Amino acid sequence: MSAEARLPGQLQDLIGQQIALSGWVPITQERVNAFADATGDHQFIHIDPQKAAQTPFGGPIAHGFLTLSLLAGEFANSGGSLPLNGAKMVVNYGLNRVRFIAPVRVGSRLRSRGVLQSVEQGAGYWQLTILNTIEIEGQDKPAMTAETVSRVYV
Repeated sequence: MSAEARLPGQLQDLIGQQIALSGWVPITQERVNAFADATGDHQFIHIDPQKAAQTPFGGPIAHGFLTLSLLAGEFANSGGSLPLNGAKMVVNYGLNRVRFIAPVRVGSRLRSRGVLQSVEQGAGYWQLTILNTIEIEGQDKPAMTAETVSRVYV
């Protein structure tokens, strides 16, 4: 993986390679509660530690969509995105596939590992498809995989 910034059109040689690795992001009960408030999803497995302790999870877990949302902010801001030269803006174009593989327990830490899948040129933009694997510190099984599609306008 090269940390040096590149022009989007110079990424073809990185297809199939890891292009980003974020720092570890803590999943706190406060973060989970704030996400519940923002989305209106107040299911007890997320926000009630006493009731959640009675489930097979043994305590509260993060919302799957909370984990997914970290791709746009926390992970990208802590090294989970490739530096690009000449980009006027980068926008989220969508997702091809998302799988929530393992529960994310409150108190755990996550990071994102990105592998470039494809680079396609469009009219005034480059479209990047990246397979993001969200790892849980100390566990073999990832929390999530998500294939994201971004457009880099130049």
